[in-house]
Amino acid sequence: MPQIFHRSANVISKASIVGGALLVAIVLLTIGALDRSSYNTGAWVDVEQPVQFSHKHHSGDDGIDCRYCHTSVEYSNSAGMPPTKTCMNCHSQIWADSPYLEPVRESYKTNKPIEWARVHDLPDFVYFNHSIHVNKGVGCSTCHGNVAEMPLVYQAVSLKMEWCLQCHRQPELYLRPKDQIYNTAWVAPPDQLEQGRRLKVENHVASKEQLTSCSTCHR
Repeated sequence: MPQIFHRSANVISKASIVGGALLVAIVLLTIGALDRSSYNTGAWVDVEQPVQFSHKHHSGDDGIDCRYCHTSVEYSNSAGMPPTKTCMNCHSQIWADSPYLEPVRESYKTNKPIEWARVHDLPDFVYFNHSIHVNKGVGCSTCHGNVAEMPLVYQAVSLKMEWCLQCHRQPELYLRPKDQIYNTAWVAPPDQLEQGRRLKVENHVASKEQLTSCSTCHR
């Protein structure tokens, strides 16, 4: 029986299989990269606000503690947004006539809250509690970055589930002393693993199995 296909067909078929596998891999890698990019996650993108508020100026230069504005962070699931009265505690005296602060003065006079643009916005199917994290030893900058160096606040991490699980699988790599929770410039020490293991016991951090259980974050 005569040969139907030329011998080169063997090479072509093998090359086609390898090329197809590579193409699939490239497509999957591209999708993964796009999924983790700032285009999809919103990370590293400055968010414009209705008032030119600078965390760098207030927290970094003036040293205002996070809890002065985010008053409920230690006992509530939400860190809380400051009422206009909090702003006016200072700005009724400082920069009282600045045109930049007209929206703040108008909000105070009309008793209408300023509509701040949300920066860190988790999906509705994700449960996150600020108080449990700060009380167990997770600092603000672990999730929010060094806001004391941000003129405009941006999302410093992806906030994807894989990012959350990095901490939930090994919390000892991220835990810090209670007096460093609100230090946005905190850097893990060389013996972080040893200190983290101690803090994990002292702060009664849940087990890896409980922290990585679906029902912990999806309720």
